[in-house]
Amino acid sequence: MLIINNADTAKVLGMGDAIDVLDRAYRELVTTDAVCKPRTDIMIPTKKPGKVYQWSSVEGGSTSGYFAIRMKSDIIYEQEYNGARTQEKYCIQPGTYCGLIFLTNSETGEPLAILNDGLPQLTRVGADGGIGARYLAKADAAVVGMLGSGGMARSHMDAFMHVRPNLKRLQVYSPTKANREKFAAEMAEKHGIETVACAAPEEIYRGADIVAAVTDSAVSVVDGKLLEPGSHIVAPGTGGGIKDRTVLDRVDLYMRFGNATIPWGASEIGTQDEYFTYAARPDIDMGFKRKPKDKRGHGSLFPEEQTISFADVVNETGRGRNSDKQIS
Repeated sequence: MLIINNADTAKVLGMGDAIDVLDRAYRELVTTDAVCKPRTDIMIPTKKPGKVYQWSSVEGGSTSGYFAIRMKSDIIYEQEYNGARTQEKYCIQPGTYCGLIFLTNSETGEPLAILNDGLPQLTRVGADGGIGARYLAKADAAVVGMLGSGGMARSHMDAFMHVRPNLKRLQVYSPTKANREKFAAEMAEKHGIETVACAAPEEIYRGADIVAAVTDSAVSVVDGKLLEPGSHIVAPGTGGGIKDRTVLDRVDLYMRFGNATIPWGASEIGTQDEYFTYAARPDIDMGFKRKPKDKRGHGSLFPEEQTISFADVVNETGRGRNSDKQIS
């Protein structure tokens, strides 16, 4: 069995490969050749006020011959930073993490590898954003407006450039001036495009065909009032922005890649949410899993008539963007 760290992964895992593999996996969910369950979180309050222990696991596999379980052990908390509220996590001490992927051969049962999950996770989330842009951004998309300048921002730009190599400009904002300027310079050198480090978040929306909110904010950051006609929103995780009413009221078309598999003989516990949470001392308000009042947020359904899925892509139903003015 291989022990594979992030440095090893960096030598072999390319964004193009990740996008191709994920695209195939989502198609296998449609054909039922792949199976997965929702993520399970277990939360336990710690003796330190405001900090919660969270164990997370998610697993799945397919008839292509592999099965994997991803496991994480985190202390999570929220903090105010440069006027923004962010969700932070660590294992043992800030700056260190514990995320592992256990990979097996589903034909023989053989344990194949244990991997650090850091780089695979950054790459996977970026690749998802790239797949969404591949199928929903308008054909002549040329400008990316980005909120965030960390690891997720880097992986998303790699993905956008892979699926839309004709992109010409990046407009980026993050609260720390040095970080956004460094990121802009790095992306200009890496991708050969024009980049602008914006002094205010509203500047990233001007002329943006793809709006990417890739921050660690604990609250929504996309301003729906500033979205321009024809823009495509990429908003993973807690701070994305799809929860915000100002965004929901502007979106014409959503894409949902797929749903967790419903268990045999127990359709009543099937879910289209991405995770279940079990908590010790559920009477304590831990604050981290906010439930939007209208039940539209991370892991919940969007209006059916406005939502396409990978089944629509696989079956070429024709449902999708039909105007350069639609917001997706």
